[in-house]
Amino acid sequence: MHNKIDEGRFRELIVESGDLQSDAMRDAKAGLADYVEAAREAQIGRERSGWAPAAVVGGAVGAAMLANVAPAFAQGNQGNEIKILQTAAGLENLAVNTYKKALTLPFIGGSSANGVVKAFATMTMAQHAEHSQAFNAAATKLGGPPQNGVPAKYAQVVMAALPGITGPDDVVGLALTLENVAAETYVKDVSMVSTPELRQLFASVAGVEAQHVAVLLAVQALLGADLADQIKLPPDAEKLPAAAGKVGFPNAFYKTDMAAGAEDGAVK
Repeated sequence: MHNKIDEGRFRELIVESGDLQSDAMRDAKAGLADYVEAAREAQIGRERSGWAPAAVVGGAVGAAMLANVAPAFAQGNQGNEIKILQTAAGLENLAVNTYKKALTLPFIGGSSANGVVKAFATMTMAQHAEHSQAFNAAATKLGGPPQNGVPAKYAQVVMAALPGITGPDDVVGLALTLENVAAETYVKDVSMVSTPELRQLFASVAGVEAQHVAVLLAVQALLGADLADQIKLPPDAEKLPAAAGKVGFPNAFYKTDMAAGAEDGAVK
C-alpha cells in the first residue's frame, strides 16, 4: 500500500476545517449569550410574579424571545435542556479522550505516522475540546454542573474497540462511530431544545461533526480500496472507485438512529 499524501492540499483541508469551526463557534457563542441572559431574566420574572413580563427581557433580546423562553422554563424544560447540554459535553469529552489515545499509536501520532494525518487528528481533538467547553458553559450558566466525564454507554464502545486496533483503518472506524453519534445527537437536539439560540448552538456544532464524518468516510473508502495515495486534492479521477463521488455523503438527510438520549450523559 502506498502512503503518499498530497500534503499541501491536505493542509488546505485542515485550514478549511479550522475556518468552519471558527465560524460555527463564534455564531453559536453569540447566540448562546443572548439565550442565557433571556433565560435568567425569564426565570427571575417567573419567580416574582409567576410569569416574566416582556419588559424584563425587552432590552436585551426583545419581547419575541419571551414567547420562546418563558413558557419553556415555566414548564420545566430548563432541567431537560441542562441534561441535553451535559450529554453533549460528555460525548465531546469522549471524543477528546479517544483522539488523544489514538495519537499515542505509532501509526497515528508516532514515528511511523504521516505528518498531516497527525495534524488532522490533533486539530479535530482540539475542536471537540472547544465544543465541550461551549456545552458546559451553557449548562453551567443555566444552573447545572458541568459534565467533565463521559457517557458510560459510549465509553464501553470505545473500551471494547481498543484491543482490536491494529492499524489506521481501525482508528478511522472507531472515530466514525463517535463522530456519527455526536452529529446525529445534535441534529436530534435541534428539535428538542426550546429557543433559536440553543438550536443554533447544536446546528453549528453538528455541521462541524458532519464534516469530520465526511472526511473520515472518504479516507476509510480509500484505505479499504488500497488507494491511500489518493488521499489528496485533486485525486487521479481514473483511479478512484465508482462510489468516490458520494461516499462521504451517504444520506440526503442526517439520520438520528444513533443519537444519544438526553439522560445518557447527564450528571447524576
